[in-house]
Amino acid sequence: MPKRKKSTPVQKDYQTVAKKIEPKRKVVINVIKSYLIGGFICFVSQLLQLFFIKYFNFEESKAGNPAIAVLIIVSALLTGLGVYDKIAQWSGAGTAVPITGFANSLASAAIEHRSEGYVLGVGGNMFKIAGPVIVFGTFAAFVVAIIRVALQSMGG
Repeated sequence: MPKRKKSTPVQKDYQTVAKKIEPKRKVVINVIKSYLIGGFICFVSQLLQLFFIKYFNFEESKAGNPAIAVLIIVSALLTGLGVYDKIAQWSGAGTAVPITGFANSLASAAIEHRSEGYVLGVGGNMFKIAGPVIVFGTFAAFVVAIIRVALQSMGG
């Protein structure tokens, strides 16, 4: 483990002053906001699933796919209009956790780098964000599958 460098008296004084003027975080309020928006996104997703089951005769196990596609499209559209960022700023992590947060991060990267061109700007930078998510998601699924197989083989 690397040694931590000792703080100088000036650095200690600075940290003391910074802690005094740092705004206090409203943790409980932030958690409630995050829960409400994240829950609302999941509620809308469930309504979309029921819509696809009732009006398009999807099986319950297959209705999630078009519901997710609609959420991704709406999230990208709201990102392009600048609305999603305002919602995310108000709610914090509530918009980051569901699939809409991933769609927002892709759309934001695409919008930010569009001046560099569609291939190198939009495509290249958009997938800088998506790449790690896909890699770690795939790796996590692999680890969970190994654990499941191991548990099944021990159990019977």
